[in-house]
Amino acid sequence: MENSKIHFPKVNFIGNKEKLADWICDNFPKDAESVFDAFSGGGSVSYRAKKNGLRVISNDILKINYLLAKSLIENNKETLNENDLGLIFSGRPVKGFMYKNYSDIYFYPEECKELDLYRRNIEKLDSDYKKALALVLIRRSMIRKMPYSRFNLDWDKIKLLRDEDYSYKKYKRKRAYHNKSFKFHFLENLSEYNNAIFDNNKKNKAMNKDVFNLLGKIKADIIYLDPPYTGTMNNYYGFYGLVDEYIDSKKKKPFENNFIDKEKSLLLFDKLFSRLSGYKYWILSYNNNSYPSKEELVKIISKYSKDINIIEKKHNYKITGKAKKNKNREYLFIVRNK
Repeated sequence: MENSKIHFPKVNFIGNKEKLADWICDNFPKDAESVFDAFSGGGSVSYRAKKNGLRVISNDILKINYLLAKSLIENNKETLNENDLGLIFSGRPVKGFMYKNYSDIYFYPEECKELDLYRRNIEKLDSDYKKALALVLIRRSMIRKMPYSRFNLDWDKIKLLRDEDYSYKKYKRKRAYHNKSFKFHFLENLSEYNNAIFDNNKKNKAMNKDVFNLLGKIKADIIYLDPPYTGTMNNYYGFYGLVDEYIDSKKKKPFENNFIDKEKSLLLFDKLFSRLSGYKYWILSYNNNSYPSKEELVKIISKYSKDINIIEKKHNYKITGKAKKNKNREYLFIVRNK
């Protein structure tokens, strides 16, 4: 399949760089052959870099983001077929982890039992890439059924927003997709995800680690950094940690080094930049509404490199359907390590 016909699938991930990925990757130094995407998130920059022919190492501390990268970046050819679908959707709903822990918290009890059945069946698939892809499609299904596409609403609010009559009165549309089945959404998105898988003839890799445990160990020409933007909507564990719990069938604690706390973020950035000497290029995505400021970041980076170039682009973020217009700037710090 020609690269021009390959498209990144819809993932609905807050902070995803899907609309900026071309601009970001077009500004990668032309002599680079590999990139370590250290906070890969929804995976759009890794995906664009893969399309551009780079060897890509993707890492994210959220397991579901790791599985996104495993199925779309590391995976070069495996897709889900009719036999796989028959296996995933076979049997009767069961009372498992989701039913016991999240009935009438995020989904209705019968819906939780369906999720438990699918989770059990996915383990029967015959390859890790197929398991990853199936879980990514289940994630997509869960996101489609969840108002605002994130798991930090209380149950009363979820029920209200899933009420199609209320939705019509308030938003002039019923948002009926919130009440479609997981299976419906899985199958509706299947071809888009299957068709997104391609081979760029490189040995790409997906990882699921705290970035500070990998710095200096992963070899690449570029390290691309897109950490959570402190001071913005960046509580990614709060938004998506439920999916990680579903995958592992157990309660989990929020991860450390999360860039949420303003008091700790300066120290984390300094710790981050101090450990990048093994990479020829450091490329950092940032936003003008984040903390610390652009000037403060330059001051920290300057301790470790004096070759800093900053380019910027207008970019309007949409959150819950509302665009913050005209005031947002996306920065790209391009640092050369001499």
